[in-house]
Amino acid sequence: MLSLPEVISSLPSLKATVDAHNLMAAKSLGQNFLLDQNITDKIIRCSLSQQELSNFHGSHVYEIGPGPGGLTRAILKAEPNKLTVIEMDARCISIMEDIQRKTEDIMEIVNGDALKYEFTPQYRAAHIISNLPYNISVPLLIRWLNQISEFKSLTLMFQKEVADRILSSTHTKSYGRISILSQLQCNITRLFDLSPECFVPAPKIWSSVLLFQPKKNALSPKQISQLEKLTSLAFSARRKMIRQSLKQIPNIEEICQTLGIATTARPEELSPQQFLSIANAIQNY
Repeated sequence: MLSLPEVISSLPSLKATVDAHNLMAAKSLGQNFLLDQNITDKIIRCSLSQQELSNFHGSHVYEIGPGPGGLTRAILKAEPNKLTVIEMDARCISIMEDIQRKTEDIMEIVNGDALKYEFTPQYRAAHIISNLPYNISVPLLIRWLNQISEFKSLTLMFQKEVADRILSSTHTKSYGRISILSQLQCNITRLFDLSPECFVPAPKIWSSVLLFQPKKNALSPKQISQLEKLTSLAFSARRKMIRQSLKQIPNIEEICQTLGIATTARPEELSPQQFLSIANAIQNY
């Protein structure tokens, strides 16, 4: 009997699969297919290595937007206990069904919208892995940050510009709301960048693969909601001092004074932890 990695290795090539299903990337779904199995294998290999894992034994892995199945194959070769793929494009479902027939009950296929899907991991260790559709990458990330304690890791591909924003530090132009929320919830590692030529069709921009590993003391959904409101106000007027951009918050000057935060500072000068301190203080004031 073949092992799971051997079963996956026996599948037709990704190019042959795409040709057989006459699959063309749909611009309306933000699709850019990754057909180089060496690259999809590298994504999984680097993610596992950074987490000091050798495989996905004992884990429930979710993949968003599997497309022709390059990452799907790489995930399965790492032998998760369960893999749930969530795909809106009915054309890709038949490809997933071809793989499912050869992997018995390991795979679950969901034909639906990841933004509406309820993630309920069946195993203690849960991971999300995705070459994210660029048009919904940030809303998906924020949703997962709200429930980050349920996951062991997120391995996600973004436009490089978005990845740079996520990783940005204070005193930079790209530092903002998504930097603060991400960095408060997770330790983030850039695994590697990908040139446009790696994709079909080739986008106009580079991409980056990031690994998110949840911090031990994750913020509650209530704290994240407060932070989203606070950072939205602050960065909608990022060139103004916070005493101006946050003036609609009752007692903001007194709160900042108590915390030792200068109200003459601009949003990009405040660390994620300082924003969290303000958000917590607002709730308790």
